[in-house]
Amino acid sequence: MQQEVKSELSKQQILESAFKLFYENGFKATSINNIMETTSLTKGAFYYHYKTKKELGLEIISQKLKKRVTDAMILPLSNKGDALEILENTFLNRIKSFPTYSKLHGCPLNNFINEIGDYEPSYQTALKDIIETWKSALITLIERGKLENSIQKNISSSAVAIYLISAFEGIRGIRKVYTDDGILEDYLLGLKLFLQQLKKQ
Repeated sequence: MQQEVKSELSKQQILESAFKLFYENGFKATSINNIMETTSLTKGAFYYHYKTKKELGLEIISQKLKKRVTDAMILPLSNKGDALEILENTFLNRIKSFPTYSKLHGCPLNNFINEIGDYEPSYQTALKDIIETWKSALITLIERGKLENSIQKNISSSAVAIYLISAFEGIRGIRKVYTDDGILEDYLLGLKLFLQQLKKQ
């Protein structure tokens, strides 16, 4: 049992170090040696848990990236209350929660999509799964809003969902080239204006 715990701790240490390096330096620019140099583990420990860097990358996507999006952007969508308010608060609260470090480096999911989304079919599938799950949760909330008469019934829920995801991921990338939050404030104003257009009159 003690060996199993130790093994799991070493695996989590590799995952944490890899995620940080991929986020800061990029997936392709980060080697297995780079990852292991930031841990107190041997290279043998890496190969005990992962056959290749590709395998590690897939676990980063399925564990780290999926959990981040699920916790911050998907689970809040199932809250009770007005659908439009939930949409606004979910995106607004997430944007406001980012420390300077996250603003400088952008969105880990978006970074992965831009760097390796077309690099390997298995990466593409894993990244697409996160987007589709997020999209599905948004559609569910928007449809709920229609039933509750807070959102116009004639809009495309799928189109709105994709627009919201794209705008959010886009602003995360754009913010990396700015030195202040003015661009984020404009995004939040635009988000409010967009959501107002969805409101049932």
